[in-house]
Amino acid sequence: MAENNVTYDESSIRSLDWKEHIRLRPGMYIGKLGDGASVDDGIYVLVKEIMDNSIDEHMMGNGKTIEIKISEHRVEVRDYGRGIPLGAVIDCVSKINTGGKYDSGAFQKSVGLNGVGTKAVNALSNYFKVQSYRDGKTKWAEFEEGILLRESKEETTSQRNGTFIAFEPDGQIFKNFKYIPQYLDSMIRNYCYLNAGLTISFNGQKYFSQNGLLDLLRDNSDEEAIRYPIIHLKGEDIELAMTHGNQYGEEYYSFVNGQYTTQGGTHLNAFKESIVRVMREHFGKDYATEDVRSSIVAAIAIRVQEPIFESQTKTKLGSNTLSPDPNSQSVRSFVNDFIKERIDNYLHMHPETRDAIKKRIEQSEKERKELAGIKKLANERAKKANLHNKKLRDCRQHLTDAKLDELRFSTTLFITEGDSASGSITKSRDVQTQAVFSLRGKPLNCFGLTKKVVYENEEFNLLQHALDIENGIENLRFNRIVIATDADVDGMHIRLLIMTFFLQFFPDLVRNGHLYILETPLFRVRNKKETIYCYSEEEKQNAIEKLGSKPEITRFKGLGEISPEEFGKFIGEDMLLEPIILQKETSIQKLLTYFMGKNSPDRQRFIIDNLKVEKNVEEMAA
Repeated sequence: MAENNVTYDESSIRSLDWKEHIRLRPGMYIGKLGDGASVDDGIYVLVKEIMDNSIDEHMMGNGKTIEIKISEHRVEVRDYGRGIPLGAVIDCVSKINTGGKYDSGAFQKSVGLNGVGTKAVNALSNYFKVQSYRDGKTKWAEFEEGILLRESKEETTSQRNGTFIAFEPDGQIFKNFKYIPQYLDSMIRNYCYLNAGLTISFNGQKYFSQNGLLDLLRDNSDEEAIRYPIIHLKGEDIELAMTHGNQYGEEYYSFVNGQYTTQGGTHLNAFKESIVRVMREHFGKDYATEDVRSSIVAAIAIRVQEPIFESQTKTKLGSNTLSPDPNSQSVRSFVNDFIKERIDNYLHMHPETRDAIKKRIEQSEKERKELAGIKKLANERAKKANLHNKKLRDCRQHLTDAKLDELRFSTTLFITEGDSASGSITKSRDVQTQAVFSLRGKPLNCFGLTKKVVYENEEFNLLQHALDIENGIENLRFNRIVIATDADVDGMHIRLLIMTFFLQFFPDLVRNGHLYILETPLFRVRNKKETIYCYSEEEKQNAIEKLGSKPEITRFKGLGEISPEEFGKFIGEDMLLEPIILQKETSIQKLLTYFMGKNSPDRQRFIIDNLKVEKNVEEMAA
C-alpha cells in the first residue's frame, strides 16, 4: 500500500473569515443561486433580507413608507425607521454576530433574528453601500465583496431618520441574472398585505393595503369564481382569510412575522387540520379531508416570538411553540383554538356562507366518489407502467429529498415531444437532478373537461404520477417542470396544450412558480475559432458581424437536430428558462377560454405573434 505523505498538523487547519465562508457556501445563507428565473432564486432573497430589516422597523412603529428602486443589476432600499446607530453602521453589515435583534425587547416578533442576512448581501455583492440618517447626522460606508472600501465621517444632514442600502449582486456568483418585475411585484404586495397602513414605493409605483389578508385574497381570486364572500378574521398575533372557489387543487398563502413561508410549516399544517376538524364538528358529519379542502383559497399570518425556520431563507416555519418559554402555547393549539371559536361563530352568524360551504363540500364529495372507480383502474395501470415506464427517464435526486437541501432545488423534469428530442436531452442531461418525460405527439386539449380525463388519458395519468401531484403539490418530486418543444407552430401549440393541463387541473403548481419553458438556440454561427449560439435573428446578425468573413450558419429547425453534446450546453448551469407567471389580475378561466376555447383564430394569431422565428428567417439562414 502506498504511503500517504500529506502532513496533517496545525497548519492544515484553516479558519475562514465571514466573507470567505459566505462566498464559498452561499447556499447556506440564501438557498439556491439561479439567474432570477425562479421566484426563490438567491437574487430575490438578497432583496428580502434588506427589506425585512425595514419591515421590522415599521412593525416596531418606526416609519410608514419604504422606497425601493430596482434596475437591471442594482437594488436601492430607503426606509424611514430609526436608522442604524451611527457608531455601528459598519459593524451591523460586516460583523457576523452584530445586530439589533439579539435584544428581544427591541424586536419581539421580527423576521431576521440571527442578524446574518445583511452581511450575506454585503459579501455576495460587487458593490454595497449602507447609509444611516439619525437625529440630524449621517454616516455611510461602501464595500466590495464584503471588504470595506471607504467610509465617511459623521456629517450633518437635513434628511429624515432612516437607513439607505444599495447593492449590486456579484455577477460571478449569480451568472446572467436579471430581476423579473412580476416576482418583485408579488413580494412587495405581500409585504403590504401583512402590514396594513404601510406604503411601499417600487420604481415610482405605490403599493398599499387597507384590509390586509382580505385584500390579498380579493386581488388573487377570480371574483366570479368564489362561492361565498371571503371570511376575514383577526386576533392577537393571528389573521386569516378564506373562501372556496371552483378550481381544482388547494391554494394557500402563509406568513410568519411578515415573512412569506412559501413551503408552509407548523402554522399552515395546523390551519389545514383545524379547518377540517371545525367543519366536521359544525356540520356534525365526518367529511373526508380532501372534500373539505378541495378548491379552498386561504391565507394565514401569525406572529411568533423568536421563530425557528428550517433554513436561512425562512421559507418554512419549524417552531412548535409561540415563544422559547417552555410553558408557551403550541402553534398547533393556538391556531386550532382560534379557528374553532371564530369560524364556528362566523358560520352561526352567516347562514348563507354556511350553506355555501356545505354545498361546496358535498359537491367535492360527489365528484370524488364519481372518480373513485376510474381512479382505481388508472392507478393500477400507472403502477404497472411505472415498472417499465418508457415515458419517464427518472433522475436520482428529488425535491422531496429533504436532506439534499441545496441540490433538490435543481431537480428538473423536462417534458418533450418526439423520440429524437427526448433522446438528445436524455443523453446530455445530468442524471442526478434532471429527468425526462416523453410525450407521444400532441397531448389532448383538456380545456373544459373534468378531472376524469386525467385518469382516462394514460399520458396525463403517467405525468401526474411522475410528478406525484395526484393529492396536491406537497409531494412534488421536481422543483422545475420545463416544457421543451420545438420553436415552431406545432411546438408552440404543444406548449399551450401542456400549460392548459396544468392550469386546468393543477393551478397551484403554476402559481407557486414551478412551470417553465426551455429556450433553445435558433442558430449556430461559427468559424474555425469560435462558436456562437443565437436565440434570435438580432443575435444571429451580431454574431455574423463579430466573426466576419462568411461564417458557417446552421438553423436548428427542431430540438432533435441538436446533437446531445451540444444540447448539454443548453441545459446546464446557464440554462435559459422562461417562467410561466400568473399575473395578479389573471382569471385562469378567461385565459383558457381565450387560448384554448373555440376562438381558434385568436389562438393562431397569438402563436404566430409569439414565435421567435421571423417569417423569412429560414431564407435568411440559408
